[in-house]
Amino acid sequence: MKPYSKPQIAVAVLTQGFVYVGEVTVNKDSVIIRRSAAVRRWGTTKGLGQLADSGPTKETQLDPAPDVYVPIHSLVHLISCSGEAWANHLK
Repeated sequence: MKPYSKPQIAVAVLTQGFVYVGEVTVNKDSVIIRRSAAVRRWGTTKGLGQLADSGPTKETQLDPAPDVYVPIHSLVHLISCSGEAWANHLK
């Protein structure tokens, strides 16, 4: 996985079905998600790609979360987000 040298807004899909969105930094052995929210309900008709690209819908349920630290082996994949679509939704 290519490291994100500076934080990028992304959806992080983790093992055990956890999905977070926030400012993601990836290094050799960990993923750090700041200004994060757990995605409880996608609320989309076209999946996580729509959520990443267009931001949350009226049906999306986000639970604010503290900084999330994840071992790299728990990362399934990342989806880059539109910064503009998420600008007002992350704390």
